[in-house]
Amino acid sequence: MVLLRRVIGDALRSRRQGQQRTLREVSSAANVSLGYLSEVERGQKEPSSELLAAICDALDIALHDLLAEAAEAIAAETVAAEAARLRRPIGLRHMDLRLATADDGPPVPMSPIAPPQPVAPQPTPRPASPQPVALAAVRAA
Repeated sequence: MVLLRRVIGDALRSRRQGQQRTLREVSSAANVSLGYLSEVERGQKEPSSELLAAICDALDIALHDLLAEAAEAIAAETVAAEAARLRRPIGLRHMDLRLATADDGPPVPMSPIAPPQPVAPQPTPRPASPQPVALAAVRAA
């Protein structure tokens, strides 16, 4: 199961390490205890929105960028778990493909599909003209 607090913590740690900053520097800038920031980065604590905003300010990143990164990571992990469960290739969710297995038997030869041939336009049939009514039949009635 994917936990939001773990994904957010991983993203924060990645950003902090990418900036080559220590926990102490970021915790001081965010006005958060060093131990609490460490627990947030390890996914053991789920920070409030205010605290998360302070940490993002200290790292000079936009909160929405951090949350978008976390959402992408959660989506990727969910897709990978589903693909493993269904034994399907990753990244092809929109297609109903399956991986071949040893017990599928020999491959079935497929013939190439011929391109469609142009169809000549058919003339539009004219409506039939009404049959003339015999005048004698009308008088007899």
